[in-house]
Amino acid sequence: MGRLTPAVLFTCAGQRVDIVKAFARAGAKTVAIDLNPFAPALYHADHRVLAPPIGAPDYLPRLIEIVTEFGVGLIVPLTDLDMTLLAEHREELGAVLLLPEVEVVERANDKYSTHLFLEEHGIGSPTAWLPGKLQDELPFPVLVKPRRGFGSRNIFLARDRRELDFYLARAPVPSFVQALCAGEEFSIDVLCDLDGRCLNAIPRTMIESKGGESIKGMTVRDEELIELGRHVAETIGVKGPATIQCFRTEPGRNEITDVNLRFGGAFPLPLAAGGDFPSLALALARGERPGTRLGDFRDAVFMTRFFSEVCLVEAEDGTLVPFGG
Repeated sequence: MGRLTPAVLFTCAGQRVDIVKAFARAGAKTVAIDLNPFAPALYHADHRVLAPPIGAPDYLPRLIEIVTEFGVGLIVPLTDLDMTLLAEHREELGAVLLLPEVEVVERANDKYSTHLFLEEHGIGSPTAWLPGKLQDELPFPVLVKPRRGFGSRNIFLARDRRELDFYLARAPVPSFVQALCAGEEFSIDVLCDLDGRCLNAIPRTMIESKGGESIKGMTVRDEELIELGRHVAETIGVKGPATIQCFRTEPGRNEITDVNLRFGGAFPLPLAAGGDFPSLALALARGERPGTRLGDFRDAVFMTRFFSEVCLVEAEDGTLVPFGG
């Protein structure tokens, strides 16, 4: 039975109830860990564990204990925070890690390094500069973006040199400057196998977003974007999920702004459209080699999101447990 339905460990589970529940529906036993006892995803998993801080010396040993304790066959990180650590210690984890090699993780997590890599491989990417190498004449407005970050945190629009200097001087994290893209924005949700083959690429529009996360969108059958997603994923070396964000700046030209090595914030949309990423990921954990399914999804599926909740009470041992209907 364990061989057929490997248990899945979700690290930094946070609010990703959608992903935890989708893997459960695909037949997996789910184990969610998070530092925060109020992380909602903990209470939608079969098993929940409060984890030490990622930087703590016992974080990795605790993960290895959890893998053994719950018979975990697949590890799925849900944020960028522990990806490098997990990739560095892949062989010690005792389960399939849904991440590429550490150098790919590091390159993807550094958005300026991603830009350079895309340029070197002839893939469209908005012009970008490091703060110490800015041109005298810039195509204002421009964006000040963190080299590492997620959720649209610490991104600022500079309309002139005065604003640019202001934001660069006050940015709380290492940043770079990127040309502002015109045109329509798309995201492409991809899943690659452990050999780096793209199994599917599902483009979607960004009808509305909040805090960097899509809350309204629609799948689009655009052959150019499907091929772009496949090409970018396989060129970068994605193994597992990724979300590729781009702008169509002119007919036939799409510029990549981000490549995130995790299931996207709009995960329910490609899932509803037939992407079936959880079942494919579980097949990889079982050592199978699924065939590619490029283009196998339903066009024009819309998604609109809403808030939900889980209510908790304190149990006799001091832990939080779900309460009410």
